[in-house]
Amino acid sequence: MTTPANTSFESACTLCPRLAEFLAEGKRQHPDYHCAPVAPFGDADARLLVVGLAPGFHGANATGRPFTGDYAGILLYETLYAFGWSTAPVSVSAGDGLRLIGCRISNSVKCVPPGNKPLPAEIATCNRYLANELAGVEQGTVLLALGAIAHGAVLRALGLKLSAFAFGHGAEHSLPRGLRMIDSYHCSRYNTNTRRLTTDMFRTVVGRATKLATGTSVEPLAPHL
Repeated sequence: MTTPANTSFESACTLCPRLAEFLAEGKRQHPDYHCAPVAPFGDADARLLVVGLAPGFHGANATGRPFTGDYAGILLYETLYAFGWSTAPVSVSAGDGLRLIGCRISNSVKCVPPGNKPLPAEIATCNRYLANELAGVEQGTVLLALGAIAHGAVLRALGLKLSAFAFGHGAEHSLPRGLRMIDSYHCSRYNTNTRRLTTDMFRTVVGRATKLATGTSVEPLAPHL
């Protein structure tokens, strides 16, 4: 069943004053937007956990579902679908019926930050929710970290030293409890437009994560991009 992972999430969290104020102002300007912490989305017993950075203002912050409405979600959901983790290649709205299969998507910071740039203190404050989430995942779960901030957030949440695990696109890390983390450049508009991250590059990483999570190689569907 595809449901938010509520055990690691507080929908009314206001621990970060700057973010709480930004959300309140956003709600005044856009009354129809979610403008609140965005819950993780997907299977509670996921074999693949995707960890992003934070909601986009006109994307997940508007829709209330991770990467839904965000430009970065175009490549993410299409790729998850290609490898059998999603029921649809396009994420339109929180009510579009899309489900994740054996997969969950979370963020390092659950609230949209001004300029899409959370402060170090905000990343650290929100890390308690990711720590709770990771404490509940099964042994052998594969973590896909989208970007260096997500990479660092996972390590902090597990109480590990950042210096012991260098971030790099395609890098793989063995973590406690049989967890494995694979790094990827974030599928942001900037990274895809500049070709720092291509569709093939991202598919290679997700394909590797799929093999580790399922024990088998999966032939992806043709791209929808």
